[in-house]
Amino acid sequence: MSTGVSGAAGTGSGAPMSAARASGGEAMITVSIMLATIMQVLDTTIANVALPHMQGSLGASSDQITWVLTSYIVAAAIMTPPVGYLAQRFGRRQVFLWSVGGFTISSMLCGQAGSLNEMILWRLLQGVFGASLVPLSQATLLDTFPKEKHASAMSIWGVGVMIGPVLGPTLGGWLTEYYSWRWVFYINLPFGILSMLGIYFCVPESETRKQRFDSLGFGLLALAVGALQMLLDRGEQVEWFEALEIQLYAILAVLGLYLFVVHSRTTSNPFLSPELFRDRNYVSGLLFIFVVGIILLATMALLPPFLQQWKGYPVVTTGLILMPRGVGTMISMMVVGKLMQRFDARGLILVGMGLVSYSLWEMTGFNLQVSQHDLIVTGVLQGLGLGLVFVPISTLSYATLAPRFRGEATALFSLSRNLGSSIGVSIVMAALTRNLWINQQQLGERVQLPAGMLNGLPSADAISVLPGAVMEEITRQAAEIAYVNDFQMLMWINIAAMPLVFLLSNPEKSSQAKN
Repeated sequence: MSTGVSGAAGTGSGAPMSAARASGGEAMITVSIMLATIMQVLDTTIANVALPHMQGSLGASSDQITWVLTSYIVAAAIMTPPVGYLAQRFGRRQVFLWSVGGFTISSMLCGQAGSLNEMILWRLLQGVFGASLVPLSQATLLDTFPKEKHASAMSIWGVGVMIGPVLGPTLGGWLTEYYSWRWVFYINLPFGILSMLGIYFCVPESETRKQRFDSLGFGLLALAVGALQMLLDRGEQVEWFEALEIQLYAILAVLGLYLFVVHSRTTSNPFLSPELFRDRNYVSGLLFIFVVGIILLATMALLPPFLQQWKGYPVVTTGLILMPRGVGTMISMMVVGKLMQRFDARGLILVGMGLVSYSLWEMTGFNLQVSQHDLIVTGVLQGLGLGLVFVPISTLSYATLAPRFRGEATALFSLSRNLGSSIGVSIVMAALTRNLWINQQQLGERVQLPAGMLNGLPSADAISVLPGAVMEEITRQAAEIAYVNDFQMLMWINIAAMPLVFLLSNPEKSSQAKN
């Protein structure tokens, strides 16, 4: 299937897209496809805050209700890799229309679900149809805009991709608080309809080409990706590798990936084009976007429980405090396209990662008395940094890649970002739970109580007899330290990734230097 994905992108960058530029349809194409992108990205986080309300309505346990999130994430991850082949085989515009239509209808069905089984089924369909929206939108923008405007195009695309995880909890909390959790899904209907109309009338069709689909390669990659996502999503609930379920997922993920690599190296028609992995810029971009995915969603997974559970903020207040982070991202993405015309994109990446690292360093000084001002300032700084990183990476990743590989490349790019997000969230939440327990034990052992009160009790059990008020304060202090440890870990991950910038090349700057 290798060139199946790339075929769509390559043909899409020819006459049809040139006609779109000549007719001045860039703006309408952009609006139409970005509506679809924002709609899909929002749904990765918008339902999180509504889970407790869904649990009561659907009669589900706390463990069962998490499948509302897991089913969507796993389905989207599995169906992202074949997006390019589908676009090449049936035409990008047709795949776009079917995807937006299917996503919109399944959103409506999610809102009408009367049982947990119905909800999981419709969420699976949401993931299946939504998987193609982000990679197709990126490939379409790259082909619609001329190369000198790619930075601006990626700025627009990046706003949609990055703003979704930030606004999702805020919008979801507001809709749940003042209307119903069902509006978390109904909100997609008007945007889906407008997007379909815009795509139907404005987006030109790409040429199609029949080619054999590497079903074995897809099946092996789907097994690896699906098993990894299940491991990451279920691990925290079942105590990770102590559970047979997680051990099985790990075996399937490793086995699937190994067999996929062996198959790809021995077949004449591999699922992924080998040429992709010979492009240094693109491979470096995949690594970078993986790290960005970790920082983007991991921080957003930590802050809401920190603010709600330990600071006592209501859902709406939490959303308002987190919103400036998205504002910072939007500001930097609006200006970074112009900055890339004057400065080396690699320098902007380093500046952005420096801002992210500084904001995380500031967050390592958080305690339970941290002010809203400090929360907002660090959020804005982090948003500014992420915007400066995301757009140059998205642009440089395709700078040296042949246009015919864009469809396949954008699908893999989105998959890398999503896997980074999933792994990042799993790592920080596992570390948070473990550190919270360890800190409780260590702080409890240091509490001075009347002599003889703990005589005869093992140190592991001594904490259980502490007075309620003392135990509550110990838990609060333990949580404070655990969150600080997580912020520090994310800071070091970000710093460790900074040298990767030297693997990237900037063809435009190189050509200017020669001239």
